[in-house]
Amino acid sequence: MSNLRPTSRPSGLLAGVIACLLFVQAAPAQHSAVKPAPRGDQGWKDRSALLNQRIKDNPDARVLFIGDSITQGWEGAGRETWEKFYGDRKAVNIGIGGDRTQHVLYRLENGNLDGVKPKAAVVMIGTNNSNGEDNTPEQIADGVAAIVNKLRATVPDTRILLLGIFPRGENFNPQRGKLTQINQVLQKLHDGEHVHFLDIGHKFLASEGLLPAEIMPDYLHLSPKGYQIWAEAMEPLLAKLLGEAPKVAAQTGHPINGKWIWKIMSPQGEVENALELQADGTQLTGRFARDESRWMIIENGKLNGDLLSFTLKRDRPDGSTMVYEMTGRLVDGMIQGTAKTEMDGSPTSSEWSARRP
Repeated sequence: MSNLRPTSRPSGLLAGVIACLLFVQAAPAQHSAVKPAPRGDQGWKDRSALLNQRIKDNPDARVLFIGDSITQGWEGAGRETWEKFYGDRKAVNIGIGGDRTQHVLYRLENGNLDGVKPKAAVVMIGTNNSNGEDNTPEQIADGVAAIVNKLRATVPDTRILLLGIFPRGENFNPQRGKLTQINQVLQKLHDGEHVHFLDIGHKFLASEGLLPAEIMPDYLHLSPKGYQIWAEAMEPLLAKLLGEAPKVAAQTGHPINGKWIWKIMSPQGEVENALELQADGTQLTGRFARDESRWMIIENGKLNGDLLSFTLKRDRPDGSTMVYEMTGRLVDGMIQGTAKTEMDGSPTSSEWSARRP
């Protein structure tokens, strides 16, 4: 008979090794959206070095704007609006076109936060991760959360204004749905103290869900008007995080430019809502608010001195569309006009007016 005794279980050391091996095998591999990584192209390297120097030159920065080309665009199409809202706020733009969450993570670990303690950080990132099958919605949400966690660990006193990823594409499309799913998860990061989530994507859309070219010419990047919408939508919360009074954009150019409150008598009673107008020579653009979240975009807008005309379209519950032919005159700081449409086959008209807020 052998003196060797069978063992019913491995020794303590062997058991530990086996447990470790099992743990390693069971642990999920990190996906690309959360792995800090640089980009290899020279343009990115040059821009990254420029931003690191920008941070060194602005150790007293109060606001950081963190993101991709949409954020970098504050230096292009958004320049005029940037000066109005952030020129005197010691704001620093550290956006790089084409960046994904992993590239921002790398930058935050390699110079973009060195020596600064901003009061607030505006974060809008993730759209480049959403192309094709590059990353799933879950992975993109992980990547954005990793950026938030990195900021919390490195600059714990900085309040984070986390923006929902903006919509893209002229019409409804699967990628918009993907971004919406991500934003629904990102909203869970909001704690009302250190992290403040704000989704303003609906403000870029027309009432029928279209993304107007006048706001995003390529249906991804913002026009000057798009940046104005962004700044105005974000201003109340950003000002609060900075401990300041909200700014109001200066009205410039034609006296019709800027914000109004429009009023009309409807079958349901008097209606009052927001109105925005912008003149460019004889062309008139803008939008009428139907309610707090839906807008009607001005079409075929014309301006001749103090006379204005344009078309509005409004969808109805039965699927049809009402078309309003609007005319008006600017007199003594007020707009007085007439709205003509067809209701159930019969022409009808109503008087409308607009005043400054």
